[in-house]
Amino acid sequence: MITVPEGSRQGASAYSAMREALRALDDTVPGKFEITREGIVHDMTSPGRPHEVTAALVGRRLERVMPDGFWAHTGTPDVEDEPEGVLRHPDVMVIAFADMEGEGAFDAREVLAAVEVVSRSNPDNDWVGKMRDYPLMGVPVYAVFDPRTGTGAVMPDIHDTPEGPRYATRKDFVYGEDVTIAGWTISTEGLPRYAPEGQVSPAGPARPAS
Repeated sequence: MITVPEGSRQGASAYSAMREALRALDDTVPGKFEITREGIVHDMTSPGRPHEVTAALVGRRLERVMPDGFWAHTGTPDVEDEPEGVLRHPDVMVIAFADMEGEGAFDAREVLAAVEVVSRSNPDNDWVGKMRDYPLMGVPVYAVFDPRTGTGAVMPDIHDTPEGPRYATRKDFVYGEDVTIAGWTISTEGLPRYAPEGQVSPAGPARPAS
């Protein structure tokens, strides 16, 4: 992670400078960039097949149970809370189609749920950093899918704590169980797992349930 000087972390000018730095790096440096209060997070590792398949399946399953006018979006742009100085890019975001119109990053407070698939290379970014940042940004539900262990958790109910906004509830699940994200229930059956370190990922089922 690239950090900024200690004294400038909370300033709007420091956040603006980091935003400009990311724009200058756009399409020139591989990997994904995000901004937290601690600085710029750069994940240089390209997502593997289990990561991308999980995001695609979760998004597709959500859209099958959501009413018209809502999307489980897996593309760009980012989700931003400029006053808090945080820029994140969920693997899947549940959002009303009407709130996707316009230019620039999505307003974090218009996102109904953020879904992350845990990175093998940097799991703390999903289990620690984003669990801190999403309630700070006002995202009402955060769901984590972890292909390392075949488990996950859904966190709703933001409340204030001495350390700042946090999710008050955590509902853990194991792959194969149904999970409810922002009021919509989907299956986790057939989601892929990461292969053990040093082994090539198996092909898995030919056609996992979508």
